[in-house]
Amino acid sequence: MDPKVPRSAPQPDPNNWRAYAGLFETTRDITVTVRPVFLENRSSPLEHQFFWAYFIRIQNNGGEAVRLMRRYWRITDSLGRVHEVRGDGVVGQQPMIEPGETFEYDSGTPLTTPSGIMVGSYQMMTDSGHASISRCRPSRSTARTSGSISTEAVAHRPADA
Repeated sequence: MDPKVPRSAPQPDPNNWRAYAGLFETTRDITVTVRPVFLENRSSPLEHQFFWAYFIRIQNNGGEAVRLMRRYWRITDSLGRVHEVRGDGVVGQQPMIEPGETFEYDSGTPLTTPSGIMVGSYQMMTDSGHASISRCRPSRSTARTSGSISTEAVAHRPADA
């Protein structure tokens, strides 16, 4: 079998957010859920290239609209190398999330190791000018490769959770 030929592996249902119940954090009525997915077809394990997509769902459980102003992600591979992502909004937007509404987006990150961990936060602003930080629970992702490739994404909760 040619290791450079993409093979298909079963992937989680992108609409099944319940499967990621352990990968959420609620801060001040904002729930952030992170769903990491190993993208086998964009990865090359023999060349130490492991590509991960992450799907984010931000739900406003409060009584006031919030605008997502800034994001921060700290992505660390299994060798301790850190990549930080920060900036205004997400995917070119600073969405307003009304009470009871949800905003979803996806992005990705390459790693040179088969596993890593990402933690992050979002800065939110209400119409009345109150700022808050919504944190993202650490998520650990591990790509398992062998004769047939499978994927696994595991949440590691902090000891004090």
